[in-house]
Amino acid sequence: MIRLRYPALAALAVMLAACASAPMHYYTLIAPAGSQSPVGAQAPFRFALLPVTIPAQVDQPQLVVRQNAQGVAMLDDHRWIAPLGDEIRGALSADLARDLHTQDVSGLPAGDKPVLRIKVDVRRFDSDPGQYALVEAAWSVHDLKNGAVLACTSRIEKPVGRGFDALVAGHQQALTALAGRIAGVAPAVAGGRVPACPGG
Repeated sequence: MIRLRYPALAALAVMLAACASAPMHYYTLIAPAGSQSPVGAQAPFRFALLPVTIPAQVDQPQLVVRQNAQGVAMLDDHRWIAPLGDEIRGALSADLARDLHTQDVSGLPAGDKPVLRIKVDVRRFDSDPGQYALVEAAWSVHDLKNGAVLACTSRIEKPVGRGFDALVAGHQQALTALAGRIAGVAPAVAGGRVPACPGG
């Protein structure tokens, strides 16, 4: 048995042991499958959601949260289960499939239905525990057959309670709202029209 003769070394050993034993928490932005079941008539088109881009500041395995006006922290024991860009894309794809009553055919044969190409560029993904979850994105919907294109921006902020579960739930709600805005105009674009961008 090795005996530590100096108090500082003993304190360091205790700190390292505490860090090693801290439980790891993993989070996803994708809602459970049961809540994503499409209801209603199938749409006369399909969609292809392109890979989602995200800010470099939050493109980390760890949750990145605000601490004050200037500071941020990366939480080593609170992590996304997959790369954040993939998590956001997966959540949007599932929400859009539900809201539009159709399939995401990215990387798959589209079949005989026209395809809407949807692009989302997340400009901000802010997390302030106990305060808010914010998503700001530029997005576009392009009908590959008729050539109609709509490009918009949306800023969605959801208040959140204490704890990281509440924070992640706030981001899920923000992404659901973003998907709802995209789905609200997609049928018009599929019909060859270019509607006004939804508010926000």
